[in-house]
Amino acid sequence: MNVNRKTIVKFVFFGVVLLATGTFAAAQNLQLAELGDFKLESAEIIRGCRVGYRTFGELAPDKSNAVVFLNGAGGTSEQAATFVGPGKLLDNSRYYVILVDPLSNGVSSSPSNSKLQPRMKFPKITIADMVNSQHALLTRVLHLNHVKAILGQSMGGMQTFQWMVNYPEFMDKAIPIVGTPRPASYDLVLYHAVIEAIKRDLAWNNGDYTTEPARRLRSAIAVLTLESPQAVNQQVPREQAEKVLEQFGQLADANDQIRQYEAGLALDISSKFGNSMERAAAAVKAKVLVIVAAQDHSVSPGPALEFAKMLRAESIVLDSECGHVVTACETDKITAYVAKFLAN
Repeated sequence: MNVNRKTIVKFVFFGVVLLATGTFAAAQNLQLAELGDFKLESAEIIRGCRVGYRTFGELAPDKSNAVVFLNGAGGTSEQAATFVGPGKLLDNSRYYVILVDPLSNGVSSSPSNSKLQPRMKFPKITIADMVNSQHALLTRVLHLNHVKAILGQSMGGMQTFQWMVNYPEFMDKAIPIVGTPRPASYDLVLYHAVIEAIKRDLAWNNGDYTTEPARRLRSAIAVLTLESPQAVNQQVPREQAEKVLEQFGQLADANDQIRQYEAGLALDISSKFGNSMERAAAAVKAKVLVIVAAQDHSVSPGPALEFAKMLRAESIVLDSECGHVVTACETDKITAYVAKFLAN
């Protein structure tokens, strides 16, 4: 797939809302599942918790064809609809596709949209909290106690790993794409840097800002980490380097981004297994396909590949200069891998 990613990019990755080329697939209207007061791992409560979702296709009479897709940070179910359609990553002619908005993405309950707990009054969340809210959506609202597959990209891949150990019997198959079961040290430094960039900007004002804080710095971090240095150098002439900071794309709401990045920082699927990844792997029941990018500068591929070995699961390493945005550049390859895995 040939794309110009100099000032337009294809989808949603870790905290950057990337502008799509072309048109979105016809998306079913957004629906909001009302979960009431939702208890988090910390014992704090999200008041009047909502989870956004969209569904495509027809659910089989035996409910055997449900496939759940989880977004990256800042991503929405509306944007994920670009992946839905016959012959696409999420083939709704074969599967009942459910796109879920994760907590703090600006659609589901978030600092930016909560009336009862606005801005930094919104409690800290974890990836497990996102997964638990999704489980509540699927079981209490959609009345599904089992699905064919759960897959997601970037932070959606993190959620997929969490699903494997939190609800191991819930899915037949799991496909984390450019995700991780726990961030590597490089990743942790990156996530801390983004949060620090926001909080150290005077415009942030402890979350009570009137204009998005640290826009240029957050854009710079995204440019430096979403793709490889080679890709950036090829796409951006030296004379236009500074302009990219203004043209890069729409950023996620800063407070929403803080809460999602804090969730990324806290992720460790082995925490409930005495910090043993081997024990976490032993709890997994689903058949797993792990897809990573060799040149990923946003989510290090090592932890995912190591966990795949523990699972004796199939893994695919895509060596593309696109780095973390490999889903946009290698769409056809990933679609083929996923289709084959789901069919077998």
